[in-house]
Amino acid sequence: MAEVENKQVKSRRDAMVERLKGRYPEKEFVDDEAIYGQIYDDYDNYDNDIEGFKEREASLVDLFNKNPSAARFITDLAKGEDPWIAVIKRLGIDGITDLLNNPEKQEEYAKANADYVENLGKETALEDEYNANLSESLALLERIQGEKQLSDEQMDAAYALITKIANEAIMGKFSEETVNMALNALNHDTDVENARAEGAIAGKNAKIDEKLRKADEGDGMPMSGSGNSTKAQRPVGYNIFAEARGAN
Repeated sequence: MAEVENKQVKSRRDAMVERLKGRYPEKEFVDDEAIYGQIYDDYDNYDNDIEGFKEREASLVDLFNKNPSAARFITDLAKGEDPWIAVIKRLGIDGITDLLNNPEKQEEYAKANADYVENLGKETALEDEYNANLSESLALLERIQGEKQLSDEQMDAAYALITKIANEAIMGKFSEETVNMALNALNHDTDVENARAEGAIAGKNAKIDEKLRKADEGDGMPMSGSGNSTKAQRPVGYNIFAEARGAN
């Protein structure tokens, strides 16, 4: 008789939890509240994204309806067409020349060209600054790696995290993981300082307790001091109640 293999079939709930853990590995989905809470947040984000897509799509459709040539130009670019070739194909060399020589548009063209030159200069300056800063940053990473004796994999992971945060800042869309990491980083110094203070206090208390314990236990020898001090002359194990009973 052929052996029947029992295959375990995942429930929809288990499959959803596995999917959520893959998407949010830093979270623990231990109960339905956490699971459905994350699903609700995801749907909320999806709705916001879709609404944004619809608004941008409506803006493009309105632009293309007002200027069909713009739609054709964008279509050419989407197909990988060279921008200048796309313009020439749509307007022709003569059309471009006539457009540039239009007296009514010359002032606007001159301003647009001035803006282009200014932006080009800014881009060049930013690129030079970026290259200089990057060289300094790479030297900094190399120094930190040497001082902390970190592996290449650890430094690559740190660099990837920095890049991820920078990209999220540029795009204006932060993940919950990034926000939590930032909050943990802000609280780290305070937590360390509190731990040090608590450790110092605990150490001082331990020393005080040790001194008091030794003072209570004594060393079995009479303590130096006034001759009238009865307590100082009492041996270890002295019991005032036993002495009172003996007196009776």
